[in-house]
Formats: sequence, structure tokens, C-alpha cells
Amino acid sequence: MTDILSLKESVLVYLDRSGGLQKLSEDCKPFNDPQQIEAVYRFCISVNPSDVIEVDPVLGDCLLRDPLRATALFKSVCFLAIKTLSLLEKIHTESQVNVILKLTHLPPFPEYTLDLRRFPRGYGPMRPVSIEGLVIAMTRVTKYTQGARFLCINDDCPCSTGFQCIRVHAPGATESATVRNNFSCMICSSQLKEDVKFRVLGDKQLVELIHVKALDGLGVHQKSPLRYQSVTLFLRDELCNSMRIGRLYRVIGIPAHVHQWPGITWSVEANSVEPWEPENPCKVSASFQELLEVTAGSPWRFSATLANSFGLDVAPPGLYNTLKLGLLLSLVQTRADAKDRLHNVDLLVVTSDTLVLDRLMTYSLSLACRGVRHQTSGEMFASLSRDEHGAGTANIHAGSALLATGGICMLGDLGCYKKDRLDAIQSVLESCTVSVFIPGKKYGEDADQQLSLPVQCSFWALTDSTDPSSRRSGRADCAVLGTAEMGPVPIQLADAFGLVIQCRDMVGEHALLAQTVHTLQQAVHPGNPLYSSCWEFSTQDYKELVAHARSLQVDLSPGAEKIIHGYYMASRRVRTQSQGVKMSVASIKLLISLAEAHCKLCLRTRVLEEDAVIAVLLCENSVTLKHGASALVIPPDAVFPCNLGDVDGLHKRDVTLDELHQNILRFIYTYAPGADTYITEE
Repeated sequence: MTDILSLKESVLVYLDRSGGLQKLSEDCKPFNDPQQIEAVYRFCISVNPSDVIEVDPVLGDCLLRDPLRATALFKSVCFLAIKTLSLLEKIHTESQVNVILKLTHLPPFPEYTLDLRRFPRGYGPMRPVSIEGLVIAMTRVTKYTQGARFLCINDDCPCSTGFQCIRVHAPGATESATVRNNFSCMICSSQLKEDVKFRVLGDKQLVELIHVKALDGLGVHQKSPLRYQSVTLFLRDELCNSMRIGRLYRVIGIPAHVHQWPGITWSVEANSVEPWEPENPCKVSASFQELLEVTAGSPWRFSATLANSFGLDVAPPGLYNTLKLGLLLSLVQTRADAKDRLHNVDLLVVTSDTLVLDRLMTYSLSLACRGVRHQTSGEMFASLSRDEHGAGTANIHAGSALLATGGICMLGDLGCYKKDRLDAIQSVLESCTVSVFIPGKKYGEDADQQLSLPVQCSFWALTDSTDPSSRRSGRADCAVLGTAEMGPVPIQLADAFGLVIQCRDMVGEHALLAQTVHTLQQAVHPGNPLYSSCWEFSTQDYKELVAHARSLQVDLSPGAEKIIHGYYMASRRVRTQSQGVKMSVASIKLLISLAEAHCKLCLRTRVLEEDAVIAVLLCENSVTLKHGASALVIPPDAVFPCNLGDVDGLHKRDVTLDELHQNILRFIYTYAPGADTYITEE
């Protein structure tokens, strides 16, 4: 008894020092409404374990090792404080006080960390643990019973009136543990009957959390023999809707074994939730730092050399350079903490050689912070199943696009998809959301529901321009108009992708021979350097560079902003008048994203005019492939107009890009409304 009184005294000291008593007083005020009478009153108390240990080490040990006992101590002290200070007259017994202790953190020791890869999970102590993982499924918010009042059917028993018999939900308890019809009175052993009008309901949501390494099986990383199993989290009340499918979180929770006859389910009652990102400190390799110094005289040479030397395991240098640059730009612009589509770059590749380009895109996917390759037999966006934990509500499972949140979702060849799936892809690209229809009758609801889930990833796809079954009709003049044959992809879907890149065989049989020789040499001499005159960087070098560039924060310079705005206004005016093509607001977002991505790839923090020039050239080529050429006449491969095998090639490219820069300025000056106020004629 002395020990318990000492612990309660320590609880009171901690609440006084931490402001807990003041918050308890404020939390009681809403309950003083005379029309609001409940059996149980819920109070959340924020508890810092470090501060508790400073007040009383024994109490701190109790909090971390036996949280249910610690909760009972705080509950008793809070009840005494409420009665002593007359904070809430409606509370008559201690059982009416429902205290939830919210831990701010846990000690950074292995004993308080639960690795989701660790099995088996036996009957350990119900101590709080920290869990880190990826949300792969979640249910809708449903109701559960926070507390209920029971009365004894024996009128002579003291428990037949008042608030003596109160049952409150405990971590790991099922609904039947709180409310059912076979409870017995502790005094006279008569049956207890619930007073339904005093039942207190709360919100509940179930979430499936899995180790983030489980995504390696959906990407291109080396397959692991490990098998991952998800764990079920119970989110209650204020924690509901605090997690989103496809995002990473750190959760403090209490493990519990939920008994559902005939089985036992291991789950976790969440105590606190916060977004989490793995710490992957990265630095630019010495090789890239040397290259950055060598190319410091030109704002274009560093990124050009990166693209030219990229993916040498798949394609020789000089081949598909525009695509390689586009892949790198998409990688550095797609951030794990992306909150808006402005930070993503979707990419559609038009080619006649889908095999080699699929390999190149697959190789690039391995550099992403999170890369998911969608399988045509799998679910792309979301699927439904019935919850297995007694609620019977709909459980929403993440598809490839939601699992790739903050990363890249590679769709592969769009010729493998049916029309309804292509329409769904177009809808998601345009709205950045996916709609999930939940039939109410099937999942125990009164009415059907339509949910919208945000999709925050970049999509990569390719299409076979030689597909004979899907050629456009009446487009025999494609070479004159500048448009490209896109196989089974309708023009509306191509517009939704934003950036379209066509990989042409500019040198005919020479390109085929170069690719053939490269593939044979890779097979005969794997791992040996093949091009002595070319900069060669390892895959790890590129991975570190992409990770570092992705973390950079950049801002637009006035010059870059004027070029982007001017080109958008001029292009919208020209194409609307001559072609009837409407340039949407998504076009200017794409321009900004590409300019920022090129700036990051060059390891700068300020977007220059030269970055905007690259963005304009890529966008103009993309729009030309879809709708034909405009008054801004540029070559098909404007970003890489010549071979980059030596310094002379890089110099020639700089000269050509300078000329194209002037052409863009003249185009803006001529066609953009009001351009003469910020673009000089000379």
C-alpha cells in the first residue's frame, strides 16, 4: 500500500510539472454540458517517459514495462483530482474515468523496438514497442464501444443503481469483452444488464503494416529468400485516418493477442503515429565530383555526360540519350515526401524496340527510392476484401501504384492492357486520385460508398510504335506533321502522361549493330569496361547521386521563370489558333518540374535559364509527337543533337543549345502576349 501511495504521489508531481493537471481541467469543460450524460469520460494524457523517470525511476519502469498498471495509477490520480477540484460533477466513481496515456517516445534500445521481420512473435510482455513499416491495407472507420454501464437485475443489490459496474475497452480486447449479455454481478452473482442509453462509442480503424523491404519483391532488386508477414494495427479515436496507404510510419503501440475462437490473432494497439522516412545518408562519389569540376564551364555538360554514360549495362553510350536523361530527371524529381503532383514526372516512351528499352527502364527503376514494377495479372490501384477481425467492413488493399507512393510505378508495355485498364490509367494520371467503390450490401453498410485515394508516384510506360493492330487511321503524313505513331495508346492517354519521348534509330543499321555488339560483349566479358574513351560510373555511384539530387531544395530564378511562362503563353496561343490544341495548366507544371529536375541533376539549388531551355525542348518535342510541329521549329532530338564521344561533341552541343535558346526567346517575343515587357528584341 505504501508503494502504491508513493507511486500515486509521483504521478501527481509529474502531472503538476508537465501541465497535465491544467490540461485535465480544460478537458473537463466540454463534458459539463447538462444535456451530455455518459457512463465513461475519456481523457488523453501526453506522457514523456524520460521526464517520468526523472521524477520517479520506479514509476518510469512501471510505465515502460507494465503500461496497464501505470494507466491504472494515472486513472486513480485523475479521479481524485477531478473530485477534489470539482472539475466534473457527473463523475461519481473511479471506473467512469477512462485515461489514455500517449507516449511521446520510447528509449532507443532494442528491447523497445519491434522488427517486423522478426518471428516468431510469442507471448511477450505487453510493453510498448516502436514499429516502423509500410501501410499496405486499411479498413474504413467503424465504431467500437469505449465503455458501457451495467446494472444488476437484483433490486436489493447496490449495483442495481449508480455507476458501480462500468466496463471499459482495454488494449487487445474484443467487442465482446466490453459488451455482452452474460456478465455477473461481483456482489450477488446475479446477471448484469446493460443500460444502453449510457453506452459510449468511439471510432476504430484497422491498418496492415509490413516491413518496407517487402517491396523488394515487387521491384527489380535481388530477390530475398525471406518472407514477410504484415501485422494488424488498431487505430482508435483521434488516431483514425492518421495513416495513408503506401506511406511509411513509425508507430508506438502495445502488442496484444486477440482471442477470436478458435484462433488467436497477434496485433498491436497503436498509441501514437508519426510519418517516417529511413535515414539513408548519401554523398556524391569522387568520380562525379571530378566530373562536376571538369564540366563547370557549361551548365549543360554535366547532365549530358551523366546521360551519355548511364545504363551502360544495357545500352552503349550515345544510344537513347534523350530517354536516359528523361529517366534521370524523373528519378531526381520524384521525392519520397511528395505532397503534390508538381514533384513528379510521368514518362511515356514510343519505340520500335520494346525489349531493350524495357531493360533500360527496369535498370533505372533500381535507382528509385521506391520502385514497383506492375505485373499485368496484379492489381494496379486498389482491391477490396472483407475484414477478418470481426468488423466485417471493407478492407482496402494497395495496388502497385499506391505501393509506389513517393517513387516510380513502371507499367511496362501498354499494348498488354485492355481498353478499360488504359481508361483507368488515364483517369488516374489526370486526377491524381483513384476511386474505390464499396458496395454497402456486401460489406454491412446501409448505402454504397465511393472513396478517393491520392496517387502520388511517377508512372513509366512504353508503347510499340510498330504494333500493326493499333495504327492510327489517316496519319500517313506523320513525317511531315512531326507526330509519331503511338501504337495502342490513344492521344488522350498520351496527353495525360505529359512527357512523351520517341526513341528513333537515327543511324539506321549502325544503331542495331552497336546494340548487338554491346550485348554480345556484355555476355562474353561481364563486368569488364567496354568503352575506354567514355566516363564510366558504377550503379552505386548513380544511386547515391540520384538520392542526393532528390534531397536538394531548389528555387526558380527570374530568368527561368520568364522563359517557362513565356513559352507556355506563346505555345498555347500558337497551337490553339493553328491546331485547335488546348495547352492545359498541367503543361506549365511539367515545365517547372523538368526545369527543377535538371537543376537538381546538375547539383545546383537555383534553376537557371539553361535548365528552363532543356525543359522547353523536352516539352516541345513531346507536344510535337502528339499534335505536330508549331512555329517553334526544333530538331527531333533537340536535347542531344550530336554525338558526345569527345570534348568537341560537347562543345558542338553547347553551341547548338545556345542557338535553340535564342530561337525560344524569339518565339516568346513574337507570340507570347506582353512578352516585350520582359524579353528584349536583340
